[in-house]
Amino acid sequence: MIDTKSTLLPAIAPDLVLYGSGAGAWTVVNVSQLLVGHGFSREQLVGAEVDQVFAQAQPSIRSLAEEAIARHSTLDNIHIHLFDKQLYVADVVDAGLSPDYKHHQVFFYLQPLADAADSVTDGNFHGLIGRSAGMLDVYRKIKLYADSAAAVVITGETGTGKELVAQAIHQESYRHNGPFIALNCSAIAEELLESELFGHVKGAFTGAMRSHRGRFERADGGSLFLDEIGDMPLHTQTRLLRVLEEGEVEPVGSEHLIKVNVRVICATNVGLEDAVGQRLFRSDLYHRISVLRIHLPPLRDRREDIPLLVNAFLHQLSHSYQRRVEKLTPEAMELLQAYMWPGNVRELRNVIERVFVENRAQVIGGRAFAEWVRERQAFASAQDAAAPAQRPVALELPYVVDPGRGSRSLSVESIRAAYAASSANLSATARLLGVHRATLYRHLQRLGLRREDL
Repeated sequence: MIDTKSTLLPAIAPDLVLYGSGAGAWTVVNVSQLLVGHGFSREQLVGAEVDQVFAQAQPSIRSLAEEAIARHSTLDNIHIHLFDKQLYVADVVDAGLSPDYKHHQVFFYLQPLADAADSVTDGNFHGLIGRSAGMLDVYRKIKLYADSAAAVVITGETGTGKELVAQAIHQESYRHNGPFIALNCSAIAEELLESELFGHVKGAFTGAMRSHRGRFERADGGSLFLDEIGDMPLHTQTRLLRVLEEGEVEPVGSEHLIKVNVRVICATNVGLEDAVGQRLFRSDLYHRISVLRIHLPPLRDRREDIPLLVNAFLHQLSHSYQRRVEKLTPEAMELLQAYMWPGNVRELRNVIERVFVENRAQVIGGRAFAEWVRERQAFASAQDAAAPAQRPVALELPYVVDPGRGSRSLSVESIRAAYAASSANLSATARLLGVHRATLYRHLQRLGLRREDL
């Protein structure tokens, strides 16, 4: 029995103090008022086993404690769902041995994350789907930045939903009654881009048979979303910078300036910092547009959102095709959560629509994805043969999948890759692979792998 009365706390008391060891039970030694009142009294919490009172925590409180000890360092800015599903930001501190030298002690400093979930009880926030820690942080920033006049840069891989974030910022802002105008800078021919942005007058160039209002003028009083801004030509960047600084546009071929009041929101899937370093993007424009930043996590980093996304897509497709599909089987859902999704949410929706069209059952099983899995594996093999040193990790299927039976097993390669990416920490490796640590241990035993083999 651990003596919980003789605990020595630091000057700034942690919100949660745990005693335990790498293999044995972990015990709650002290808690702050922050954790009292969620169905547990302080008396019920202190002295209880962590796995009992924090059974619903994601990620596992025990695994975070063990990871802090394994690293001999602090885990900073960890997002945790506790028993009430409230999201907290935690610093997890390896506090060394307990005063009696019998246990490790770990301190958790917790801070409730501004509640972005009040508008997303069903996991849907202005069309963005998800309740993972990463997505709740995105919603929080959208609410925080919405009423600012400053420019916003949204970063993220292709297919993550950057335009939906831009629309959410607009809808949450005081400009929501104004227009939302979007322009993909990589989809317009270079010689036409300035005309699309700033407009032109009749006769400004060959083929200009009439005057044209540019996107800035059409977005007056609202928001202008510039997608793939990293692909904008340098001479157009110069004109854009002037508009942002002066609040005035000069249509091509005109001698008159037009005053505009526009909130600019930009998106990019390339690193603007690298583009500045390569002199492909103006540094002064970079600093002007990246006042506020929102990063959309890739789908492989928020696999817990896949069931919500799948259900939303099935509902949309049922409405569009006038044919009801209720759900996927657990095996099919597990298969989807095993894939790395290089195309992110857009790729997931396309896959769901494909199996929706190809199957007539109300419940779709793992076998329905067999052809798609074979295509993905063939594509990955072709990529590997063409350029093995440059093969993107996102193209790997991390599991060996038998779609007929819906079973899966971790491959040696995927375990080694995740182990290296998580700095040789098994708890972090399991989280990266999307499995429980005990499941990872079972796979290691099955493969005859020891930790030193990794």
